[in-house]
Amino acid sequence: MSMGDALASHMLPFVKSLDWKIDLAIPIPLSRQRMKERGYNQVAMIANPLAMALGLDYAPGELTRQKATRSQVGLTKEERRHNVHAAFKAGDRVKGRTVLIFDDVSTTGATLSSAAEALRSAGAEKIYALTVARALPRHGLRHV
Repeated sequence: MSMGDALASHMLPFVKSLDWKIDLAIPIPLSRQRMKERGYNQVAMIANPLAMALGLDYAPGELTRQKATRSQVGLTKEERRHNVHAAFKAGDRVKGRTVLIFDDVSTTGATLSSAAEALRSAGAEKIYALTVARALPRHGLRHV
């Protein structure tokens, strides 16, 4: 069992308890450069098995990065918002659908907000977000 499978299995009861009516599950995409460096998208490794366990349509290609962004680590809330502004584009399959976007960590919510804006612009009816973790200010983050 991979780490992604293990995390997904632990998240499954919680997500089921939310009783969200979801059409598409989409992980936050990495930039081409980060994908090339890493060789994998860590959030997709959790989102895919979780979507499968929930019986959701997994559609990672329906959200793409339109611009490479610098790492959010160490950025203020405003810098984070500016960094990911208009960073994403959503595909046609989201129109009229309820979408669940996945990310690994939420600090200020800037990445999720930017992704949600792209999904809404492409016609998504409802958008839910799920993260594995929430970063807390006491862990060295500035002005979040």
